[in-house]
Amino acid sequence: MTSHVGRHAVLAAGGTGGHMFPAQSLAEELLRRGWRVTLASDARGMRYAEGFPEAVARQQLHAATMARGGITAKLAAPVTLLRGVLQARQWMKADPPDVVIGFGGYPAAPSMAAAISLGIPRLIHEQNNVLGRANRLFVKRVQMLACGIGVPHNTPGGVRAVEVGNPVRDAALAVSGRDYAPPGDGPVRLLVFGGSQGASVLSEMLPPALSFLPDALRARINVTQQARSLEVVPLEENYAAADITQVEAAPFFDDMPERIANAHLVIARAGASTCAELAIIGRPSILIPLPTAMSDHQSANAAWLAEAGASVVAPQPGLTPEALGREIAALLGNPARLSAMANAAKAAGRSDAAMRLADMVEEVERGRNNGTPKQ
Repeated sequence: MTSHVGRHAVLAAGGTGGHMFPAQSLAEELLRRGWRVTLASDARGMRYAEGFPEAVARQQLHAATMARGGITAKLAAPVTLLRGVLQARQWMKADPPDVVIGFGGYPAAPSMAAAISLGIPRLIHEQNNVLGRANRLFVKRVQMLACGIGVPHNTPGGVRAVEVGNPVRDAALAVSGRDYAPPGDGPVRLLVFGGSQGASVLSEMLPPALSFLPDALRARINVTQQARSLEVVPLEENYAAADITQVEAAPFFDDMPERIANAHLVIARAGASTCAELAIIGRPSILIPLPTAMSDHQSANAAWLAEAGASVVAPQPGLTPEALGREIAALLGNPARLSAMANAAKAAGRSDAAMRLADMVEEVERGRNNGTPKQ
């Protein structure tokens, strides 16, 4: 039988980068402190596991949501979730965690429910200023709530909430010291990405938007764009039709922090991790919040950077390629403003967020012997 040594943390995270990247950052920090770390998610979440350090163990669980799919999927979801809870209970009994940390998303639910049933200390990290569905479900049953962007406005009374910021990956911290240099006479580097949801509108809008740039500027544009796999070839063809010839398009870039650092301007959705990395690295941006995001939380994320002077927010409803193109041209034609936005982003960043969150984990772990966790 395997001997388990050292403090053990389970990170329960959903299947999007917004949930997984902060979990990865905490994993990196806890490993530095000598903890053992296990990532618990479903098959969708495990697609992001490659970015985690090899020392992080993986536990793939059954998970499902009643918020998506047809009637059959909705009826099957509770059974699937129950299977996931039973799975989590089984391996938590075999290798008991000292703390379970939930990062939201329905794949986090089985581990959080198992931790409650076994009396294991637990906390939640909420990336946005609105509690997501899974975190809302468990927030009254945890010892602490760690907040990424302010205390969520729908936090119930009596919950101990502490703002720590949104942890970013080591790869983002590694390039955070790189100074911003506004575009000169050479190539102008645009980075465009939409996260795991809603990137199609960016693929549709950017090529015609860039066709509105002045000819001399358009000739120097170099675009790197994340696009869904079926959209890559049409996207490249649409850029060619707009006389944009320097284009790199792909469904995924595993070096996104490096690409953010190299960009003169970033055009993106406003997921919490995106905003946190833009701030840590210090790059100007145009943010187009996903209009279907729950409780419109991406608009709140974008407002955080806009109020700091680091970003321009372009709400998708009513946004036209011409309006977007003119905004891009106005920014790229004003190097002083771009530099000021980069500095403002940098000032808003929280480089110690992972350390602060790890401190909370250790506080919850120390407190397990000072009282009975909430059941």
